Amino acid sequence: MAIGLVVFNFTKLNTTNLFEGESIIALITIFSGLCAIVLLQILRLSKRIEEKSK
Repeated sequence: MAIGLVVFNFTKLNTTNLFEGESIIALITIFSGLCAIVLLQILRLSKRIEEKSK
């Protein structure tokens, strides 16, 4: 879902005015989606480490 959200919001970006209107909302949402992806990767890695340590 996070990847879909990031891709959708890339389409909402206005490259001439990145910090105005819907573009700033899209930037914030892209950043939060990328953070969610990173957190999920950390969780996946920690579960893999936990399985190997047992």
